[in-house]
Amino acid sequence: MRAKPGTIVATAAAAGALLLAACSNPPLPPPASDRGSPTAMVEAIRAAGAGDQSVVQVAPLRDPAVDGFLDRAHAAENAGNYTDALTGIDSALKLSPDAPDILQFRAEVEVLLRRYSAAEADARRSFLLGPKVGGLCASNWETILEIAQAETRQADVATARDARDKCHKPGPVRM
Repeated sequence: MRAKPGTIVATAAAAGALLLAACSNPPLPPPASDRGSPTAMVEAIRAAGAGDQSVVQVAPLRDPAVDGFLDRAHAAENAGNYTDALTGIDSALKLSPDAPDILQFRAEVEVLLRRYSAAEADARRSFLLGPKVGGLCASNWETILEIAQAETRQADVATARDARDKCHKPGPVRM
């Protein structure tokens, strides 16, 4: 049995229209929990602290052994070995348990491991122990902000954004 030429043309036109319709629909947005990848979250956290031009910046003095552990942790993180990085950070924290910058670094690695609850706890503890202005303060609150956004906790997003913005204190105008 042979198909009529008009039927073939109509079928081809319908198939073409179907293909075009499928291509014209925009893709669905990603689920709320995957809006930002952990890597993008950490980039935002680090950017919040790096660009700070506040009047106060704190740079701790510490035991060289702590720096050795942190150097290894940074190398492990750069190699994508986040579990090894966390081990190095934990070793540094054994020697310097109340170092807010180390706690913040651990929070960032915990974000990379998607351990959001632990990351938020470390960022909050870092804020409590650290300066209430400057880059570290901004990183603490950006961590909380990124996690709240990932978990779609809108009230916490607004609170964290407001607290992060208060970390930036301009210095006096000098003439």
